[in-house]
Amino acid sequence: MCFGYDGEGALRRSLEEKGASRRSIFRGAAVGAAGVAGAAVLGGGLAAPAEAHGRRGGRRRSVPHDEISIQMYTLRDATSTPAGVDLVLTRLAQYGYERIELAGLYGRTARALRSQLDGLGIRASSSHDGISSDAAALRTKLENAVTLGQKYVVVPYLNSTSLSDWQTWADQMNAEAAVARRYGLRYGYHNHAHEFTIDLGGGLTPWEVLTSRLDKRLVHLEVDLYWAYTGGVNTGAADPDRFAIDVIREAPQQVRQFHVKDRDATTGDMCDLGTGVVDFPRIFRSHEVEEYIVENDTPDVTPLTSAAVGHLYLDHVEY
Repeated sequence: MCFGYDGEGALRRSLEEKGASRRSIFRGAAVGAAGVAGAAVLGGGLAAPAEAHGRRGGRRRSVPHDEISIQMYTLRDATSTPAGVDLVLTRLAQYGYERIELAGLYGRTARALRSQLDGLGIRASSSHDGISSDAAALRTKLENAVTLGQKYVVVPYLNSTSLSDWQTWADQMNAEAAVARRYGLRYGYHNHAHEFTIDLGGGLTPWEVLTSRLDKRLVHLEVDLYWAYTGGVNTGAADPDRFAIDVIREAPQQVRQFHVKDRDATTGDMCDLGTGVVDFPRIFRSHEVEEYIVENDTPDVTPLTSAAVGHLYLDHVEY
């Protein structure tokens, strides 16, 4: 799940409609791992011999420290009380995070949360917010984002088997993005895997509808690398990392943000960064973004451990 949205359920339903067995849905991890020769360690930031570290002028690249963020949904179990919110934000600052991506305001006003974050040296640079129900809701969303000092607002989840729904949503996102631009904000869409697997008729997928209909001048993409990789596994891609790279490269829209989320080699579930099979160095070499956002919907040990491991991984990975 991402921010309370059942991405796994949406993927399962789309595959069941295609006739895939329930057992096969998340058991593609071994196939994905095999697609990169002998690469069980790739999630740890080690490149296979055939994929030596990318170099620019002979120098390895790394993720800029101040572009590392975390989706706060990862920490939802630790932020269920006001005291928990305070503790988590303090710990994130101690771990070195300078940015977060919000998943709600924790019952606080945007101004109060901004004041607290300023005191910790953290910026809420992005947020996950659904499509607005009306003009007033859109105005509130954008005004809060400006108060918080955000650069991005991102739609986190949409799901339907209706072609007209996806067309309508794309048109509404274009309209909202035009308003967001007037507020100085960038407006994005965040994928799961079902956008690649739902058949809207004649093999047309929601991803094809969105990328053909979203105005590339107004709407960017926040590509979730776990879900893009999983989309590759469940569409039969021999190389799910390449599938994710192609998702990024072939979209007309700019990919400005990554959700950096790893995949367990055995179960196919999410796991802490550097412990799974997603070849992040390879993907990072193919495309650099403005924000690298740590996420693990199902933390391996504790939410704060996932946050600490994620920051450590991104702060040291080279590509």
